[in-house]
Amino acid sequence: MRKGKSVGLRIGTLNIGTMTGKGRELADMMERRKVDILCVQETRWKGSKARSIGAGFKLFYYGVDSKRNGVGVVLKEEFVSNVLEVKRVSDRVMSLKLEIEGVMLNVVSGYAPQVGCELEEKERFWSELGEVMESIPSGERVVIGADFNGHVGEGNRGDEEVMGKFGVKERNLEGQMVVDFAKRMDMAVVNTYFQKREEHKVTYKSGGRSTQVDYILCRRGNLKEISDCKVVVGESVARQHRMVVCSMTLMVCKKKRSKIEIEKKTKWWKLKKEECCEEFRQKLRQALGGQVVLPDDWETTAEVIRETGRKVLGVSSGRRKEDKETWWWNEEVQDSIQRKKLAKKMWDMDRTEENRQEYKELQRRVKREVSKAKQKAYDELYTRLDTREGEKDLCRLARQRDRDGKDVQQVRVIKDRDGRVLTSEESVQRRWKEYFEELMNEENEREKRVEGVNSVEQKVDKIRKDEVRKALKRMKSGKAVGPDDIPVERVRGCLRNGEEVC
Repeated sequence: MRKGKSVGLRIGTLNIGTMTGKGRELADMMERRKVDILCVQETRWKGSKARSIGAGFKLFYYGVDSKRNGVGVVLKEEFVSNVLEVKRVSDRVMSLKLEIEGVMLNVVSGYAPQVGCELEEKERFWSELGEVMESIPSGERVVIGADFNGHVGEGNRGDEEVMGKFGVKERNLEGQMVVDFAKRMDMAVVNTYFQKREEHKVTYKSGGRSTQVDYILCRRGNLKEISDCKVVVGESVARQHRMVVCSMTLMVCKKKRSKIEIEKKTKWWKLKKEECCEEFRQKLRQALGGQVVLPDDWETTAEVIRETGRKVLGVSSGRRKEDKETWWWNEEVQDSIQRKKLAKKMWDMDRTEENRQEYKELQRRVKREVSKAKQKAYDELYTRLDTREGEKDLCRLARQRDRDGKDVQQVRVIKDRDGRVLTSEESVQRRWKEYFEELMNEENEREKRVEGVNSVEQKVDKIRKDEVRKALKRMKSGKAVGPDDIPVERVRGCLRNGEEVC
């Protein structure tokens, strides 16, 4: 949400337990709760990829084992194209660099080892997180969303510079590590600065235990940009953990951006319908003055064909089609998830064995419903594969998955010699000038010219109509249009026997 020279963001963190079968449900929760950026831990997905999880949200993740650990960051569609860099350090630490209206924002997702883990493993985690922080220039914003598996505790005597008074219970050794890290990196533990009811401070509930282990950290100098931070209750995406969300306002420098022209394409595919095809033929003949043989000037003819196509068939909006990755998200699945959410709420309010069993049963039912919905959707896709439309759907899905798997959609900025990101037009131009001056003035070994090469001079014959017809016959149908924006089927129809117009 933008007002004047500020950009409002809602940034959160959540230990999801596992991403398997929860992608679309997580996207639905972020959409309802208006969360723009979410750090997730314990994803338990193996791989170093990015993928769409539905509703325009995209997950960047990293994991080396499908049974433990794994971290990720989920972005709202609006910010996906703002990604400049993704660093996957380990299955416990990763970071994203975003450029939002000229402001650099680094989002770090972390998952600290549990209390019973070896000290060496804990030290490795804090070392990796420290290296990520040291690699970020001091002038850039940083937000860390992490499950630190530690209790910073209530009160802040002696630690006033890095935390507030509103923690939960007593501090333990792992919580002290969080505080020590915040002091070293000049960070602030955001959760502890806002006075909330106990229910809105507790991030973990299991077996009668209620505590605070999930935190959001930011630079101390940017703490004034945080207006609120609290735990979101009443969600059932994660079984034991709860999402922590903070509201942040970035003060930005308003810059004029060049408008990106959206490509609008003629709806040539409508010509598959006989009535559209007949109307197109008649209008094209009228536009050509009733001629049945096309004029020799192809540029004029092509423009007439394009203009007639736009008038008769219309043009596309230029917007992307609905997300194809979650077309299985039907009403049955949504109803099951809603019932699971209500059961989770009842169990939180009254921890009886009956409520617990009902919640567990609904969890299993949701998994079955999701599995059945996906299987049904894929079965329908497999059935359509024998048709031309089915092949196109499959190719479109493959292209979308390939596009979603890329971390950076487009190169929007460059770096200087020291690795700092340049965003202003003047600094980018200076950097390109330096680069090309070095490139073009560097002396390399030159190849020896071959002397005495005979040039061949002869008259080039004009392209004949029969050559054009042969070339058109060899071309396949259903291909993308060329620079003239006319599909080959239309050209082939217009030049058939040299006497039929379309």
